[in-house]
Amino acid sequence: MSQQKAIPCVLMRGGTSKAPYFKQADLPENKDIRDAILLAAMGSPDPMQIDGIGGAQAVTSKVAIVSPSPCEGVDIDYLFAQVSLDSKIVDTEPSCGNVLSGVGPFAIDEGMVPAQIGETVVKIRNLNTNSRIDALVQTPKGVVQYNGNATIDGVAGSAAPIMLRFMAVDGSKTSGILPTGKCIEVIDGIEVTCMDVAMPMVMMRATDFALAGNETKAELDAMPQMIARLEKIRLEAGLRMGLGDVTRKVIPKIGLLSQPRNGGSITSRYFVPQTCHPSHAVTGAQCVATCAVMQGTVADGLSQVERSAVEEITIEHPSGNINVELAVNGHDVEMTFNYAGILRTARRLFQGEVLVPESL
Repeated sequence: MSQQKAIPCVLMRGGTSKAPYFKQADLPENKDIRDAILLAAMGSPDPMQIDGIGGAQAVTSKVAIVSPSPCEGVDIDYLFAQVSLDSKIVDTEPSCGNVLSGVGPFAIDEGMVPAQIGETVVKIRNLNTNSRIDALVQTPKGVVQYNGNATIDGVAGSAAPIMLRFMAVDGSKTSGILPTGKCIEVIDGIEVTCMDVAMPMVMMRATDFALAGNETKAELDAMPQMIARLEKIRLEAGLRMGLGDVTRKVIPKIGLLSQPRNGGSITSRYFVPQTCHPSHAVTGAQCVATCAVMQGTVADGLSQVERSAVEEITIEHPSGNINVELAVNGHDVEMTFNYAGILRTARRLFQGEVLVPESL
């Protein structure tokens, strides 16, 4: 044991993702050393992550770093890290709304935010996007309640609801909702919409790739030529959106959109970015929902929406649906964003210490 370093952490399911949650104070301030520790903890670089606690999928190779916030009016700072499976990369450029759903309960459990009787509002600053989110956590007896009747597609069973309210997430990494200034442009012969609401995305019609749009994750992941073409388009979109060379970055993400089949508002297949997400990212859902209500985008003519001031958008994905309450002003290129609300659940799975080589 003397050759290993023990670091406190809590393994949690947040939404449809799973991650170790660390207190920032338990990790080194030096970014390079911190990243080396996170890679070792998760077992990367190794697609199987056999020598770590990662789950060998993008949605289970994530990390949350949490700390009290020094900002007035904010309780908690949250830094998300996407740990690569097969390379020594820890990417803190994007955020993750699913992992975010566990931050409020974690902060209360760890004594970082005092619980109220009934419901506790945890005010969170997302350091990845410098945005503000309020997490409404159920605390009926002054402690976090994890059991409940709320269900989300992509997670078996039910749990207590956690409502996330995202504010000012337009232009999360770029200049605005439409960082290129256009609703539609053409890349490699394909019409695309480059949009940034909570997550920079390049969205396309599934039919332009001879797809129905409701294919399974397995079917899409087994199309290397199509994925290679998506990546070519993504790289050019990154340049046009002002993100630079995104060859080794996970943003922008990719959305393949099509008409809804089961009474929803739109169908989305979300790529992260070289494989299809088994369900859908929370951040990406906000971007897809905004695309669905804006006139003139690639979603125009596909989505079934009424375009009101507050719109309930249901996005159909490989595991079911994700619902977004979206409040915007206007529905054209001059649209401004108010907020997006998404219901998630979370569960504390394991608490203890993760061991990494002391040499790090």
